[in-house]
Amino acid sequence: MRRFELVIFDWDGTLMNSVGRIVSSMQSAARQVARPVPAAEAVRNIVGLSLQEALPRLFGPLDEPAYQQLLQAYRQQYIHDDPTPTPLFAGVSQTLQQLAARGHLLAVATGKARAGLDRVLAETGFSQLFHASRGADEARSKPDPMMLEQLLAQLNVPLEQAVMVGDSCYDMEMAANLGMARIGVDWGVHDESVLNQFAPLAVISRMEALLELV
Repeated sequence: MRRFELVIFDWDGTLMNSVGRIVSSMQSAARQVARPVPAAEAVRNIVGLSLQEALPRLFGPLDEPAYQQLLQAYRQQYIHDDPTPTPLFAGVSQTLQQLAARGHLLAVATGKARAGLDRVLAETGFSQLFHASRGADEARSKPDPMMLEQLLAQLNVPLEQAVMVGDSCYDMEMAANLGMARIGVDWGVHDESVLNQFAPLAVISRMEALLELV
């Protein structure tokens, strides 16, 4: 018996092992525009936020030209220049297929912009698997719950029938801000001790474990 009708996933660090590429692309972008290069841990800690929120956290206050310069340099690195692989995590494809077969609605709430999200959905062949998705340029940045509110409204699912699955404190806090159930995964940017601060139903170490919780 399904516990939740709708399962909402974060993308980077939850479904796709892309954090390494985000880190190296951001560091390369900083060098390209002659900005101080942020530490890897600092970059990891902004994964999940929109770039509009993330870049000032990493580089301090930015006027519009400086922001656009960094943004374009980062996108060039991430999409075209950085060779760091971005595979799906183990068990992701099989688990998503099983959830869909069991009749769950599936959705994505991500810090990626729509163009980036559409690109990775097409690359992974998941475009038809998810019933709805929201990118960072379509709502306020996590941990504001606007993305989740939009998904619930679009799919006509009551709050108590939805669960958020993510690897970062921003995912957990976003769901907590709306009173939505949440499940953490420990293979992304934040470890179990950080995720547990937001009282998730569980923090899992294998994607397949999700099948027993939802």
